[in-house]
Amino acid sequence: MHMYRKLLKRIIDVLISIPGFVVLSPFFGVSALLLFFSNKGKVFFLQPRPGKDGKIFRVIKFKTMNDKRDANGNLLPDAQRLTWIGKIIRKPSLDEIPQLLNVIKGDMSLIGPRPLLIEYLPLYNCFQKRRHEVRPGITGWAQVNGRNAISWEQKFAYDVWYVDHLSFSLDMKIMFMTFAKVLNSEGINAEGSATMEKFTGTK
Repeated sequence: MHMYRKLLKRIIDVLISIPGFVVLSPFFGVSALLLFFSNKGKVFFLQPRPGKDGKIFRVIKFKTMNDKRDANGNLLPDAQRLTWIGKIIRKPSLDEIPQLLNVIKGDMSLIGPRPLLIEYLPLYNCFQKRRHEVRPGITGWAQVNGRNAISWEQKFAYDVWYVDHLSFSLDMKIMFMTFAKVLNSEGINAEGSATMEKFTGTK
């Protein structure tokens, strides 16, 4: 397990993500083209996120939401900003394809806790902070056990459980479960929201 965590996991990430990106390049190209015309040239969404040990990197995703704001200059809720083409791309999780570049660079892993917003860092308790002991992933234990349809507390519990039980067999299980979830489009949205409601700290 120690060898897998320290070395083999990274090797497997590279061996899968590079050919995976090549295989998915047609979907990448079509999605990018559709977004280019529907978003007035804005194709990618880049945002700083905390990675392993809290190190900040820029996550790369397809831009599936517009930047519309209210009269006070605040961004509108996600559900109101999600574009029609964004809905199509998000349903089969095609918006996640660019993150393979993050995996190739070493910022992320294929499997691990999802990289969340920097603003959440001071809100985590000691237990929740442990999710940063490993590289964040494109998919993870929380994603295959509810994704955006479970509470933040349950999501963090799954993340830390993964950190404590990380192994090759668990990663393979998560990979196969992810394919099933994507095919069934399960857990994409939280109830009443286009994505997950913001984390405001554990009460």
